[in-house]
Amino acid sequence: MPAESGNNATFYHYKLLKKIVLPKPLIHSFLVLPFIWLIAEMVFISWTSIFFFLLAIPLVLWIHFVISRSVLIIISHSYRKRWRFTRRLPWIGYLPDQFVSYSTFRSVHLHAAWIGCCIIAILIPWSPVSFVISLILWHLWFLTPRFFILAGLRKQPKNGMIKFNEQDTSYYMP
Repeated sequence: MPAESGNNATFYHYKLLKKIVLPKPLIHSFLVLPFIWLIAEMVFISWTSIFFFLLAIPLVLWIHFVISRSVLIIISHSYRKRWRFTRRLPWIGYLPDQFVSYSTFRSVHLHAAWIGCCIIAILIPWSPVSFVISLILWHLWFLTPRFFILAGLRKQPKNGMIKFNEQDTSYYMP
C-alpha cells in the first residue's frame, strides 16, 4: 500500500465512527456510590462491614486482572504492551493502553463479568454476608463504565478498534 504524498505519509487510515463521553455528573454520582454502600452496610449489617468493604476492593481487582489476563493469553498473543493497570477514574482496573479490537475488549470484559460472578457465588457459603455484598458491589462498580461503553457501541460494526482517551472513548474503523 503506497504512502500518501505530502505531509500525511502513513500506511494505515482509521476512520472515527463514534466518540463516547461519560458525562461529568454521571462520573461524580458514580464516585459517590461506594460511600453510600458503605454507610448502608454499616447501618444495616454491622459497623465491622468497613473491613470487609475495604478487603473486597483489592480482591475484586485481582479477580478481574487474573480473568482478563487469562482471556488475553487465550485469544491474543500480543497483549502485553497494549494492556496495563490504570488508576484513572472511572477506568480503574486492567484496560487497554493503546488501540484494541472491539471483539477483544468485549470478550475480556464479558468473561470478567460472568466468571467474576461465579467466583463470588462460590464464596457465598464460606464468607460473611457483608463481605459477599461488598464483593458484588465492587464487581459491578468496576465493570459498569466498561458496559456503558459496550452498550454505546452495540450498533456499530464489530470489527473496529477502541481507544481510551482522557476525556472520551473513541471507536475507529480501519
